[in-house]
Amino acid sequence: MSEQKKALLVLEDGSVYEGKAFGAVGTTGGELCFNTGMTGYQEVFTDPSYYGQVLIMNSVHIGNYGVKEDDVESESVKIKGLIGRNLEELYSRKLAKGSLDEYLKAQNIVAIEGVDTRALVTKVREEGALNCLISSEILDAEVLKAKLAEVPSMAGLELASIVSTQVPYELGDPASPIRIAVLDFGTKRNILNCMVERGALVKVFPAKTPLEELKAFSPAGYFISNGPGDPAAMPYAVETVKQVLQEEKPTFGICLGHQLLALANDIPTFKMHHGHRGMNHPVKNLLTGKCEITTQNHGFGVDPEAVRNAEHIEITHVNLNDNSIEGIRVKGKPAFSVQYHPEATPGPHDSRYLFDEFVAMIKEHVA
Repeated sequence: MSEQKKALLVLEDGSVYEGKAFGAVGTTGGELCFNTGMTGYQEVFTDPSYYGQVLIMNSVHIGNYGVKEDDVESESVKIKGLIGRNLEELYSRKLAKGSLDEYLKAQNIVAIEGVDTRALVTKVREEGALNCLISSEILDAEVLKAKLAEVPSMAGLELASIVSTQVPYELGDPASPIRIAVLDFGTKRNILNCMVERGALVKVFPAKTPLEELKAFSPAGYFISNGPGDPAAMPYAVETVKQVLQEEKPTFGICLGHQLLALANDIPTFKMHHGHRGMNHPVKNLLTGKCEITTQNHGFGVDPEAVRNAEHIEITHVNLNDNSIEGIRVKGKPAFSVQYHPEATPGPHDSRYLFDEFVAMIKEHVA
C-alpha cells in the first residue's frame, strides 16, 4: 500500500476517511451502501440495480479470485465507486482473465481501500444511507465536501431508463410458445437465463416501450425487471404495468418490478433507512411455511401497512429480520412479485422455484 496513491472518502455528515487509491484515478460520488456477500463481487459490480451507488464490500478481501468475462450481469460495471478493506490486485483463480485492479481501470471505476469498513458499515446502519465522494485526484477534504453537495439524493431519481436496453433483443428458442415480454428497467443476464433455461423465448424491451409494442410480440406472459432508482419517480412504468395487468396474462416482477406492481395497485413505496443488500437474508414463504435464504439488493420498499389494508393484494413472503414485505400477488389476476432476487447470482438457489411457477402459469395460460 505504501506505493499506492492516497485517496479520500468524504461523507455528507462531514466524516472523512483516508485510504489508498485502487482502480481508476479520479473522483466519483453517489449514495453509500454496503453488501454483505463474501463472493460474487463481479456479478454485484455489474448489477444495473447498483447504478448511482458507491458500494462498501463487507468482506475483508475482495478481488482475490480475479475477474472473468462470464461473471457479469450486464455489459459494464454499474456501481459508481467501490470501498474495501483490502482490494486485491493479486489473484489465484486459473480461470480468471485479469485482476480486479485492471478491470476497474478499464471500466473507469474509482475505488479506495485501506478503509475501516466495519466502522463505515456501522455508521450506515445507524445513520442510514448517506451520499459520499471518493477521490484520488482531489485530496483536499474541504473541496470534496463542497463538491458533495452536487450529488443528488436517490429519493426521486429516475435511473431505470439510463441502464435499460436501447433496442429490443431476443433470447431463447424462437419456436417456443412460452413467449415472455420483458420490461427492462435494469435486468440481470441471469434472470433472463433462468427463463430461457426453462424453455422460454424472451424479448427484452426498453423501459419506456408502450404496451402496443409489447403486444406486437404476442407474449404469453410479462416480466417486470429489477433496476435502480426510486420507483415513485417512474409514472410511465406504473402506467404500463397497469395496462399489462388488464391483459390478464401471467405477470412476474422482481425487486423494482415488485415495487412497480405495488404502485400499479395503489400501494405506495418508501425509501428504506439503509436497504437490504447481500445473499443471506431470511424470507418466509407464507404459502408454504418454509424459510428461504435470499439474495437482495434494494433501497426502497413497499409500504407494509398499505399492503395489509389492501383487500385485493395477498402477502406471500415476509422478511424474517424486519418483517418487510418480500412478496405479493394480486387477487383475481395471474400477477405476483418478490422483492428479492430468486436468480441469486451470487447467492443460494432456494428461490428459483419462482421461475418454475411463472413458466407453469404461462404453460397453463397457453393451453
